[in-house]
Amino acid sequence: MLNIRTLTGLAAAFLLCFSGTRAQTSPAMHAADIQLQLQKLNTLGSVLYVAAHPDDENTRLLGFLAREGKYRTGYLSLTRGDGGQNLIGNEQAELLGLIRTQELMAARRIDGAEQFFTRANDFGFSKNPEETFTIWDRKKILGDVVWVIRKFRPDVIICRFPADSRAGHGHHTASAMLAAEAFKAAADPKQYPEQLKSVEVWQAKRLLWNTFNFGSNNTISEDQFKMQVGAYNALLGKGYGEIAAESRSQHKSQGFGVASGRGAATEYFQTILGDAPTKDLMDGINTTWNRVPGSNAVAQQIGDVIKAYKAEAPSASVPALLAVRKNLLALPDSYWKAQKLKETEKLIIACSGLWAEAFSSAAEVVPGGPMKSQLQIINRSNVPVRLEKVTYNGTENTSLARDLAFNEFNTIPADFNIPDQTPGSQPYWLQDPHPLGAYVIRDNNMVGYPENIPSLTATFFLRFGDQTIPLQRPFIYKFTDPVKGEVYSPLVIAPPVVAHLQNQVYIYTQAEPQAVPVKIRAMQPGVSGKVKLRLPQGFTADQPAIAFSLKEKGDETEVVFQVKPLKVNGRQLTDTMSVAVEFNGKEYTNSMTVIAYDHIPAITLFPPAEARLVTLNLQYNGRNIGYIPGAGDKVAESLQQVGYTVTILGEKEIMQGDLSSYDAIITGVRAYNTQDRLRYWQPRLLEYVKNGGTLLVQYNTNGSLVSQQLGPFPFTLSRDRVTDETAAVTFRTPQDKVMTYPNALTTADFNGWVQERGLYFPANADAQYVQPFAMKDPGEKEITGSTLVARYGKGKYVYTGLSFFRQLPAGIPGAYRLFVNLIAKQD
Repeated sequence: MLNIRTLTGLAAAFLLCFSGTRAQTSPAMHAADIQLQLQKLNTLGSVLYVAAHPDDENTRLLGFLAREGKYRTGYLSLTRGDGGQNLIGNEQAELLGLIRTQELMAARRIDGAEQFFTRANDFGFSKNPEETFTIWDRKKILGDVVWVIRKFRPDVIICRFPADSRAGHGHHTASAMLAAEAFKAAADPKQYPEQLKSVEVWQAKRLLWNTFNFGSNNTISEDQFKMQVGAYNALLGKGYGEIAAESRSQHKSQGFGVASGRGAATEYFQTILGDAPTKDLMDGINTTWNRVPGSNAVAQQIGDVIKAYKAEAPSASVPALLAVRKNLLALPDSYWKAQKLKETEKLIIACSGLWAEAFSSAAEVVPGGPMKSQLQIINRSNVPVRLEKVTYNGTENTSLARDLAFNEFNTIPADFNIPDQTPGSQPYWLQDPHPLGAYVIRDNNMVGYPENIPSLTATFFLRFGDQTIPLQRPFIYKFTDPVKGEVYSPLVIAPPVVAHLQNQVYIYTQAEPQAVPVKIRAMQPGVSGKVKLRLPQGFTADQPAIAFSLKEKGDETEVVFQVKPLKVNGRQLTDTMSVAVEFNGKEYTNSMTVIAYDHIPAITLFPPAEARLVTLNLQYNGRNIGYIPGAGDKVAESLQQVGYTVTILGEKEIMQGDLSSYDAIITGVRAYNTQDRLRYWQPRLLEYVKNGGTLLVQYNTNGSLVSQQLGPFPFTLSRDRVTDETAAVTFRTPQDKVMTYPNALTTADFNGWVQERGLYFPANADAQYVQPFAMKDPGEKEITGSTLVARYGKGKYVYTGLSFFRQLPAGIPGAYRLFVNLIAKQD
């Protein structure tokens, strides 16, 4: 498993180690899959499931609807899960949203549903919809839901949550509220009329709430409409509980691996709007070809194909499927004609045993530059097929025309120059900076798409008798790894040069220069120019620009600026520094980042090459820190930024090492949820405190703790949190050393915090703990348990639910001052 890597500054070959097997563009469809898809061809019904986040969806129900009901099934997640926590790495915010997007895509490949999103940004936990809609632009997000409904045209819409406090999260409640509003608005031509240039109004038959029974919240009752979804599908060799577990277990960044369920299972529903179902989810909805005028012949033909289908010889169905396609083409244009035409063409290709791909010989290519690539195609059946032509990059190549003989592998060179205006690999919702609550999307037609539409594709035009079927394939990068074998990775379209700042935050505690190394990497041959820093007011660099020259693609160089503030003098400022690289008359301001894990394709993006500059009035007591990693955070790196020596501690260091050499030991976020060895390390850590050390434990959740004794004296963990990052903080013990040493804290040190104050605060704390802070969200009761501090023996123990794991990487000055006080040595 790998986490986020910044490629600039690494050898180009490093990319080759990334797993990308799930980026394969020509996946095989086996005979049982074909049979299921043939059955689906004769079912004309659709269901859209709506919730707020990745992991909110009911994967068992989605799998049952898509593969047993044969309905076109979709999941609309309002957000990409950007505001959550990460159990597999240290990515946060937008980077975590990218991971969770791909985890949802992986889940949908298993359960058979489709995936959609709105532009809503997950800004973290929200206690109620009123708070949510102060941050989300309700009109815009509602418009996105309406757009998806009008495009997808669901017969039935299902919410995961109710539109009240039982939903348990403001985003959850908001998702149900928006679904109900969109149910009506999608059918109203006066609502979002600008959409009607591309889509038509649509009225779903009913809106249901998929009630639930989990935790202490039971919303089901036997008088509700219910469905039995625990079926076993012999063609798949699995029951829907097994499919659901496999799908849900793709949410690995959230630690949602689950055991398979088998046997009978019931889903319950309440009707929110529209006609209530009595016997079937699709009561009153025509899910046959009768809903398409003039399609009687099509329905009969498909029925005949299904009856005659032979799993051992799918190619025998091709002539009949071609006849189906011809009759579909003769129908008037309609939603279901377009949908079923795509399904039919996909089945013809699958039954013919056709395999086709387009791939680049390089992992990264640059607009305006050359691309060496190959097209490959093979016909693995005796169905007569002729390749008429291939188009790529807007160029039509008829010289490649040939009959595709049985089992003859065709490799065709396809070298071309990439158009200058080809969009890069930046995710479309991250092309521009965005305000809190919503992404900025340049092209509203992209709303709903889970990822970019491929910029570079090849289309094979395949002749079957008197019909020509276009088969489109995106260009990808494919290589052979000596361990993993054939590996696929998305093709990266990059700028000609990228820059990388070594740190994301530079902190100045005095007006002395710091070295700011900038690594420059050429993404094409022959890149030379100048590098300069764009500095905010109050900072200077020793040089206005530094020249560089790189000969080959992948070459790198490093230039170093000396940057200093004009003065510190107790001022605490935060601003942004960026890099601009001049090349060939243009300026390039991007870095390059790749996120790679084994369970999803590699993700490449080009964020701005920038870092935060922070001036900070900071005093220290002790500089030697031991750090026990948890679920993944950047606290250790942040402490190194302000001059601490940080040692990562494991079994040997904790059980056999001299812990007294550390001025403080810190546990990473959720360490007691994820580090199983902490149950054995805890006595040794408490002994370290007793002997004079300082132990700071960062937040954990209240489930699946490896030890119930988190501190020297009893306390429990609650679900209490303060989500308003601007919430007023009261100092309850202003004279305590935590508040005065080595930094004299004021409430101003809580200014500028991001996303939240804290989460999963401790409760029921023993009287020997000091609780130095009080805070609350608007309209709620004050909470005093965000942080606990206690003397134990000669040392100091601290438990804090304050979200330092967000504040320190963001360069929040006051958070550093408070954290340093908490880890200061006890007298």
